[in-house]
Amino acid sequence: QVTTYLEQDDVDGVVITHGTDTMEETAYFLNLVVPSNKPVVLVGSMRPPTSLSADGALNLFNAVAVAASPQARNKGVLLVMNDTIHAAREVTKSHTTAVHTFVSPGTGPLGRVDYGKVQFDRIPVKTHTRDSQFTIKNIKQLPQTDILYGYVNPSAAPIPALVDAGSQGIVYAGVGNGNLYPNVEKDLAWAVGEGVLVVRSSRVGQGMVLRNHELDDDGLGFIVADNLSPQKARILLMLSLTQSHDSDTIQSWFHRY
Repeated sequence: QVTTYLEQDDVDGVVITHGTDTMEETAYFLNLVVPSNKPVVLVGSMRPPTSLSADGALNLFNAVAVAASPQARNKGVLLVMNDTIHAAREVTKSHTTAVHTFVSPGTGPLGRVDYGKVQFDRIPVKTHTRDSQFTIKNIKQLPQTDILYGYVNPSAAPIPALVDAGSQGIVYAGVGNGNLYPNVEKDLAWAVGEGVLVVRSSRVGQGMVLRNHELDDDGLGFIVADNLSPQKARILLMLSLTQSHDSDTIQSWFHRY
């Protein structure tokens, strides 16, 4: 439906109101599948209209201003909250209740919007929207992909359970540089042997997961998430599985997108 609107000559951009809990995932998904250079802006609020200092009205006003701005073209899907413009790939929710919850760790925002006045300070460099190869046309159901979370002395029991349940891809939010305990490493390697794609991500929140840095990713058949969060790594893995099951190919997409 977003693409249908963007194809209209009299539409300069689209604003999507969205709950804040999963807004970053929807934004990144659209960033990969919307084939347009017109602005798509997601916006929400942290305080309801009945609250003191409600933020929804100004957030929406600013989101419309960004979507209508020629400066916002060719910058991929954007998220506008708290007077700040974020790139879909980089933004994440960082606080449970604060109005400044959305941040872009490691990179910072793309710009600001002050009462409708739009200013961009930088542009995204990763491939997105019109230049993306991904599409959901003619796809009725996306492949099942799941996330597992790393911790001290973890159980590996969920891994075969997910494989048995039909998971085609597993993102493991490892500790530190996407590190795994030996029992988890063993079972994830087994999952790869069963045809499941495994992506090493990190629970840390900032920084890249480096390939072959502390684990033999080549030998184990693992993919690394670059600096994508686990939840966004899952989105990219899900879409990648609609086009390939080759881990080397998908690894290249994780560096590109």
